[in-house]
Amino acid sequence: MPNQATPKRNNDTQPPNLMGRRGGPGMHMHGGGAKVKDTRGTLLRLWGYLKRQKWTLVGVGALVIASTVLNVVGPALMGVAIDQFIAQGDLNGLARIALTMLAIYALASLGIWLQQTIMVGVAQRTVRDLRADLFAKLQTLSLRYFDQHSHGDLMSRLSNDVENISNVLSTNATQLVSSTLMVIGVVVVMFVINVPLALATLLIVPLMAFLTRKLGTYTRSGYRDQQRYLGELNGLIEETITGQQVVKAFVREGEVTKTFTAANTKLKRAATRAEIAAGAMGPIMNMVNNINLALVAGAGGWLALRELATVGTIAVFVNYTRQFARPLNEIAQLFNVIQSALAGAERIFEVLDESPELSDAPDARPMENVKGKVTFEDVSFGYEPGVPVLKSVTMYNNPGETIALVGPTGAGKTTLINLLTRFYDVDSGSIRIDGVDIRDIKKDDLRRKLGLVLQDNFLFADTVMENIRYGRLEATDEEVMAAAKLANAHTFIHRLPQGYQTVLTERGSNLSQGQRQLLAIARAILADPEILILDEATSNVDTRTEKQLQAALLRLMEGRTSFVIAHRLSTIRDADCVIVIKDGEIIERGAHEQLLDKQGFYHHLYMSQFKGQAVEEPVPA
Repeated sequence: MPNQATPKRNNDTQPPNLMGRRGGPGMHMHGGGAKVKDTRGTLLRLWGYLKRQKWTLVGVGALVIASTVLNVVGPALMGVAIDQFIAQGDLNGLARIALTMLAIYALASLGIWLQQTIMVGVAQRTVRDLRADLFAKLQTLSLRYFDQHSHGDLMSRLSNDVENISNVLSTNATQLVSSTLMVIGVVVVMFVINVPLALATLLIVPLMAFLTRKLGTYTRSGYRDQQRYLGELNGLIEETITGQQVVKAFVREGEVTKTFTAANTKLKRAATRAEIAAGAMGPIMNMVNNINLALVAGAGGWLALRELATVGTIAVFVNYTRQFARPLNEIAQLFNVIQSALAGAERIFEVLDESPELSDAPDARPMENVKGKVTFEDVSFGYEPGVPVLKSVTMYNNPGETIALVGPTGAGKTTLINLLTRFYDVDSGSIRIDGVDIRDIKKDDLRRKLGLVLQDNFLFADTVMENIRYGRLEATDEEVMAAAKLANAHTFIHRLPQGYQTVLTERGSNLSQGQRQLLAIARAILADPEILILDEATSNVDTRTEKQLQAALLRLMEGRTSFVIAHRLSTIRDADCVIVIKDGEIIERGAHEQLLDKQGFYHHLYMSQFKGQAVEEPVPA
């Protein structure tokens, strides 16, 4: 469909890569951190995971209460021992109460060990569920989300942030409850024993609360920044390792190292600020505790001189002052750790709260008896707002036809495929299969009917057999081998050390690019799709293999609707229809020979590729 010439634009047919735009891999990173929004809401959501084990938590709570009561009772018995047995010289009574105290402290220690052991299991089951929910959520998000977020940062949320929550739940949660109960129990017992000394002990509490609040606010901000920068650094590391071939090819090791050093330094500064603030809590609280001890000792001495308190009572209060200060100090220290865990939890829930951009309509239908008629009706689309990649594209085919998509790089060919597979949804217009809008079809059903072979294929760190079987998991070994033979991959697979059981490294890096392409084609053949999509499927094989592969692909495409994207125009001569796309618009369509006869843009592409003619680019009529 000819159209008027338009100014040439640099429209990229691939989603915008926010990583590495400025000067090489990692030069620009999309941070994953977020400001604290709702602390109470975050705690309630964490409780939603914990309450699945509520009866176990009830048992842990009972152990915490029992241990705390025993630890509170112990010092009180010391006062009894001093006033009633030591002062009276009753060695038998002293021995009995000493054994009683020994049993009390032994039981308290056993209770603490049991509660911590049980909480480890609770914590691991909780973070297992949280990690599973987060990973499952990532599977529902659209490709656009992954285009806009650093992969390393998402991995950091799955690992570092979840691990922070695990650490808090396994050890710190029970410690926080125990310390809180200890403070309450000590205060109650102190008031029962001696009200004036109890009041003297509590004089320091407002100062403690003020310092904890101030330092805690600063610490939480520091930990949040630290985790955000850690996510960014992980993103840089992941991107640089993945792009090592490009880094080395362009001799950018020095620049990448500088970028890493800058990101690493930023993380170091944030972590230093957070740790200094957290580390200051202990010394400050110890100083306050010592002041409190001096106040209690002074007040106790004054009361003893006036016979308002016994020596045993003063000894008990000195002990209780330590016991009162220790849990307060622990709470202050735990507050810092909890800040880190909450910051991580907020980052996790931020992902869990993402709404999938592409979801099935409530009345989405399954896809059955596909004939293969595909229609693009006035389709427009852009990866970024205001930057159109496709503009009012209309095209259709008859079932079983082979449609070739050709045009300059960045014209929009791959974008058409991304829309047909519903990796993205159209901005306007519609795409229909057999007259049904693909947005009214269940995504899983739609994609099972489509066989996709990309120019850059992904292989998993698994055996060759399992990588091919990924196309149809229930396929037998014989069916896998048959697909490999059809894709002309069987011969090279047999030359591998363990044949089909050879384990591939990450992304199949222990195979050549052409071999990886053949495995991807075998995977698509095994899937036996009704609609076949080949995006530069033969671009990475040699000419001889390409000819053999073309024969296999022609057999595969027989009776199927097929879309073929190819820069090698020799591979699409037999296509039923060639669609020529330029600047996001269809400018020509027709059979190969018809387009050559028109002497238009396709003729120019063909002649410049095969005849080496350097002619002026024609303006489509």
